[in-house]
Amino acid sequence: MTLTDAGGHAAATRRRAWPGWVAVAVWAAGIAAAFATGWYLRRAGLATEDRLPPLHAQARERPLTWELLPAAVLAAVAVAALPTLAARLPWRTLPLLTWAGAAAWTVALAVSDGPDAAAAPLNAPTEYPAGLARLRPDPLAWLRTFTERLGGYPTHVRGHPPLPMLVLWALDKAGLGGTGWAAALVIAAGTSAAAAITVTVRCLAGERAARAAAPFLVLAPLAVWVATAMDAFFLAVSAWGTALLALAARRAGAGALAPAAAGGLLLGCLPYLSYGLLPLFAVPLAVLLLTRPRARMLAAVAAGLAVVPTALTLLGFWWPDGVRATLDTYLVSRGSAQRSYAYFLFANVAVLGLLTGPAVAHALPTTLGALRGAARARAVSPPAAVAALAAAALVGVLVLDASGVTRGEVERIWVPFAAWPLAAASLHRTAPRAWMAAQAVTALAVQALVLSPW
Repeated sequence: MTLTDAGGHAAATRRRAWPGWVAVAVWAAGIAAAFATGWYLRRAGLATEDRLPPLHAQARERPLTWELLPAAVLAAVAVAALPTLAARLPWRTLPLLTWAGAAAWTVALAVSDGPDAAAAPLNAPTEYPAGLARLRPDPLAWLRTFTERLGGYPTHVRGHPPLPMLVLWALDKAGLGGTGWAAALVIAAGTSAAAAITVTVRCLAGERAARAAAPFLVLAPLAVWVATAMDAFFLAVSAWGTALLALAARRAGAGALAPAAAGGLLLGCLPYLSYGLLPLFAVPLAVLLLTRPRARMLAAVAAGLAVVPTALTLLGFWWPDGVRATLDTYLVSRGSAQRSYAYFLFANVAVLGLLTGPAVAHALPTTLGALRGAARARAVSPPAAVAALAAAALVGVLVLDASGVTRGEVERIWVPFAAWPLAAASLHRTAPRAWMAAQAVTALAVQALVLSPW
């Protein structure tokens, strides 16, 4: 290559890179604007419920320093080792490594607040475990009267369908009662979603894309809220349901039916875990559109989807009544329904950026370019398949955001959505370690400066 050729290549590389840096600048400015506007609204007495809007949190009186040293060391080791390990390990090992790495990162961040910090969020009187005493004597009667007695339950029970409580009741019934076991379930399940997304990417975009995505799924800023918000469990259910659909689409004949039905079964749980998860169906829908499965696989998915809605309906819980009762309690409360729609319409998106990190922002122009290229060519390349998963999750976020029912507290609500755009960070053509480090620094900064109830 001549000097002229080298100079032209470098100039072309810079031209391709500048949209990503613009996106990072917009990402940073959007987050700063959301916090600055929130500070102004609170000072003016217009946003008093949250102490650090747009987060339902408060600034720490003393930022964490040495307490974060184990997490920082873990991040440094991960940045150095994960890209090499992800490229060289046998495939069967990689999802397990991704899960283990995500779990270690999540726990390392959480315990910077002390050894009991992972379970502490679930001890709050507003959380699900506080409602178990009303459920234990007669779960069937509790389910039949759920909507009628909704106003007497803790805040998070009132704001959701009954399935999360039934999951915790089953855990308690199995002899694993207490918030420690509940936190272990949430963290183990939530971090397993990193493995599920890796599997999904491999099915749709190939093994090379999955190996590139795995390190970003490990060092995710959203790990700050995976420990311990129940929404991390919702993420696991949706991610594994989608992964099973993708696995079924790769198989031929009768071998596809069992994973298709199992995927449908998990996805059928979503509306009964949280009413706000309906827009998340955009992600499994994207999988079906990309894979175009045969009719009998779709029939198996449909059969699985029907199981949980049918069972809970027969046991006495009518989902539309639950939606109406929850909406009624939401509107009469002095909580999030009183928050500013206009402010949170843009601030919620800024919080999503905080969960996904600068690496995803930098990859956004490449992601959009991959989608445009696929539309023009009418063929789905591996980058376009990864981009489609990210775009589907983002569409779900925007739909839910525009609905106005998510006015704040979205740092936990966005967790099931925010994990999917992380895979798009793998579309970086250069310097993956630098962007992994940026992701880790984002998470460490949030944990150091923000004291969250989750």
